[in-house]
Amino acid sequence: MNLRLALYELASAHRLPQPRMRALFALAELDAPPPDLARRFWRTVALLAAGLGGFGLVMWVAANWDTLGRTGQFALLQGWVLLTALAAWRIAALRTPMGLLCLLGTGALFAYYGQTYQTGADAWQLFALWAVLTLPLCLGVRSDVLWFPWVVVACSAISLWAYAHTGHRWKADYRDLPIHLASWGLGALLAVGLSPWAQRWTGTAHWARRLALMAMAVSVTLAALAGLFFHSGVVPYYLLGLVLMAGAGGLLMQPCWFDIVGLSVAVLCVDTLLVAGLVHVLFNSGSGGDIGRLLVTGLAAAGLLAVSVAWVMRRQSAVLAAAAQQEGDAA
Repeated sequence: MNLRLALYELASAHRLPQPRMRALFALAELDAPPPDLARRFWRTVALLAAGLGGFGLVMWVAANWDTLGRTGQFALLQGWVLLTALAAWRIAALRTPMGLLCLLGTGALFAYYGQTYQTGADAWQLFALWAVLTLPLCLGVRSDVLWFPWVVVACSAISLWAYAHTGHRWKADYRDLPIHLASWGLGALLAVGLSPWAQRWTGTAHWARRLALMAMAVSVTLAALAGLFFHSGVVPYYLLGLVLMAGAGGLLMQPCWFDIVGLSVAVLCVDTLLVAGLVHVLFNSGSGGDIGRLLVTGLAAAGLLAVSVAWVMRRQSAVLAAAAQQEGDAA
């Protein structure tokens, strides 16, 4: 909602004179600078400086890589990780940008180690080790700036682990169901670990939690679709994926767990699976023409999407109204 337009409508409905209208706009502080502008500005500048500094360091290393030798290369990468970790520990103003550089440097060190010695380890092991060793760093910095890339690393480790234990193929088969269940469980554990109830330990991790939810939802939905269309008959993947996404939506609609982005993703996944099930039924029934089937599918998808959007918006309004009432009662 546009607050300025709402104020104009309010002034017009009550026929406020010009002085009272100016007083109303002054009370709303529409022309005032955003709160905490200076703090957020310098924090953004520090993050950009850290990113540009890290990029410049990477370019310098790449330009002089051959002249350093193996010992110098390892010393440079290890020194990068050590110095950025020390700066994040001792300098509070630089904790977030230095923590980000330390996290990225740790990944670069592992990647270089794996390429140099060819240990034969699967890629998921390096990503898992990267995530485990940088978890204390994220818990210490307590910022989404670190949690977001950390979730990317952790989700990559989970996906690559499932890929390695299913014969290095992305497939949905009866025999691979325990592997997929374990990977989905790890993804759910990751999302729960970044939920609001753990905020006292993790700090603000809204976008990281949403990324974990989206990664798990995409994994479940793709496996369910693969089980529906690439096997004869409906294997448990489809029904299980539908139940899991519906359960996630039911959990995220609760006031204590409510998240508009996560709920929208879960509802969209449920809609996708329902439409895919309808397509599977229509095109395997052998009755009717393709035009009629496509028309029914399009109408069903549009209607389901409209109902879902209306329901999500109504649920958001109800949660916001309940929260406002609780604040009023507390006041």
